[in-house]
Amino acid sequence: MPLSHIEHYLVAADDIDATRDWYARVLGMKSGPHPDFGFPVHWMYIGETDVVHIGPSAKSAGEIQRAYLGRTSRDAGAGTGALDHIAFRATGLRTMLEHLRAEGVPFTTRRANGQALYQMFLYDPNGIKVELNFAAAEAEGIEPGLMASELMKA
Repeated sequence: MPLSHIEHYLVAADDIDATRDWYARVLGMKSGPHPDFGFPVHWMYIGETDVVHIGPSAKSAGEIQRAYLGRTSRDAGAGTGALDHIAFRATGLRTMLEHLRAEGVPFTTRRANGQALYQMFLYDPNGIKVELNFAAAEAEGIEPGLMASELMKA
């Protein structure tokens, strides 16, 4: 029974509209259609695929949501809990760097030893770490904030 791909992840947000707006403004996702669950949600799309679902956090979850999900997220401010980050493959590194700086979104960058990826890390409004991975060819001439090899010098 092999897995084929990640379907989506659910963000439990205190402010679902602000979270929707962040994923649209910062990552270029589009809000799109979703089923009626009896409680408010937003589904964010990359092209024709819904990849981020946004619903109310435990703080504002109603009875229908609690019954539907079986449980809800921890209290606000708990960060990502056991989930450290979610990663997306991306293109247009220089454009994204300019975009994040213009939006005032803090981020860090990294290259791992022997890895052909240039990685960027930022946080959504709920404290979820989002990783963007760009091909090494796009990063030519751009120094990362951290190289894993620097940590190994002792």
